[in-house]
Amino acid sequence: MHSEQASPDGALDEAAAAFAALRPHLFGIAYRVLGSVVEAEDVVQETWVRWQGTDRSVVLDPAGFLARTTTRLAINVARSARSRRETYVGPWLPEPVDTSHDPAVGAERAEALELAVLLLLEKLTPTERAAYVLREAFDYPYAQIAEILRLTQANTRQIVSRARKRLAARRRERVGRAEHRRLLEAFVAAAQRGDVAALESMLTADAVSHADGDGARGAARTPVAGAERVAALCSALPRFWPDADAEAVEVNGAPGVLLSREGTDLLLVTSSVSDEGIYELLWVMNPAKLAAFARSRRRFDL
Repeated sequence: MHSEQASPDGALDEAAAAFAALRPHLFGIAYRVLGSVVEAEDVVQETWVRWQGTDRSVVLDPAGFLARTTTRLAINVARSARSRRETYVGPWLPEPVDTSHDPAVGAERAEALELAVLLLLEKLTPTERAAYVLREAFDYPYAQIAEILRLTQANTRQIVSRARKRLAARRRERVGRAEHRRLLEAFVAAAQRGDVAALESMLTADAVSHADGDGARGAARTPVAGAERVAALCSALPRFWPDADAEAVEVNGAPGVLLSREGTDLLLVTSSVSDEGIYELLWVMNPAKLAAFARSRRRFDL
């Protein structure tokens, strides 16, 4: 960036304009690393504070500087978040967002955005997660990732390669989006009817269900595995099904269903689907996360 000759107010306006243009990109990095809208917004805000206090006349690459600052802050937050989540009641799922209302999402690659993938990323260390996100979701060159993470390029390539392999081992070939949505909506309809046989027929033998309720009534405290057990569990959620309205939504770039009653959101469900059927169900029942999803439907920049 050239030296700032303008007035202090003019220089700050220029800094604010540069930051605003990059904010969706910075948020996208932080959200994928953290899996939390609130934490990602805090990181982006702290990045802005640091950008204000920086001698910007010597910053030759504002976008690089802001991405580096955001990533390093997100890694620090992720390290502390891991210990906080140890006290969470039951499975922890990333905070969902409604990407159908997001004008910026098409500008970035959809990798590392689905809830199921973000959940897999939690198995990686914060540094591994950041390296994977920068490379796979944003196509950063290895040299820049290495500089951001303070690693050698060789080490960075190894980290990304290792992360790809770990994620690939847990992921399956997906069906098309239309079939994904059709199967999920049929599954929810069968659950509302209490049709256990229909539910089982749509699940793979090794299907797993994760329910994030942080102690909310009706949320299983541990993952439930096996088609028979998952089907029985899903048909036995009486407080959710009677008179509940089911709405098709987009959750982190994938089909989802939101159940509500008289204007109150009860649960949000999304899934991972292969040509063999639904092999993973993610249920968000935590009221705070449902409220965050509702806010993202009104305004969101990812």
